Amino acid sequence: MRDIDLTVLPKNNDEYSTKVYWDERYSKTDHNVVFDWFKTYSEIKGLVNSAIPNKQAKILMLGCGNSSLSEDMYNDGYHNIVNIDFSEVVITQMQERCKDTPMQWQVMDILDLKYPDNEFDAIIDKGTMDALMCEKGDVWDPSQELIATVKKEVDGAERVLKPSGVFLYITFGQPHFRKRFLYRDSWELQVETLGTSFHYFAYICTKRPLSHATSHTLELVDQCL
Repeated sequence: MRDIDLTVLPKNNDEYSTKVYWDERYSKTDHNVVFDWFKTYSEIKGLVNSAIPNKQAKILMLGCGNSSLSEDMYNDGYHNIVNIDFSEVVITQMQERCKDTPMQWQVMDILDLKYPDNEFDAIIDKGTMDALMCEKGDVWDPSQELIATVKKEVDGAERVLKPSGVFLYITFGQPHFRKRFLYRDSWELQVETLGTSFHYFAYICTKRPLSHATSHTLELVDQCL
């Protein structure tokens, strides 16, 4: 995190999942202010380069906010980035801040992606899913509403991700809390630990090629017969 104004922090953590909170927060924030969840690009550059080796990949940034991640990735050679956020306030700010960097900025809810199937080579979520999970309750036994909400995000990402594409999710959430939300028959899930003292985690979901996905589904069907 950088340049955090403590006056914009929510009264309750569950406000992190609401558009009202983020619109108000961004309205009070100068468009040049940068806020990065967890890790800066310099700290995860190796991970991103490994997970997305093709610099020409079409990348979708879920819940971009006012992070510098997209700008930093652009400067590292990733020039085909689509940034979305449900806050029109921050999208307008980012369009102005990055007017000399030709990336796409769109107002869109990550729970209702408007793209066709198999549209992106890579999708990145750095902390956005965590905001959806900031509800009161037991982390060991999340509510059905939370489970359904997160499922919408992951299902949407799975749908618009191309075969052999990568969904990269970076979070402080430990595997025993997060893996349950990410398992899908259509992709392989790997987990990498980031940091040495306070750990963050990268969940790398690689979508199977269509032929492999079909074979895997048939194997599961055979096991059930």
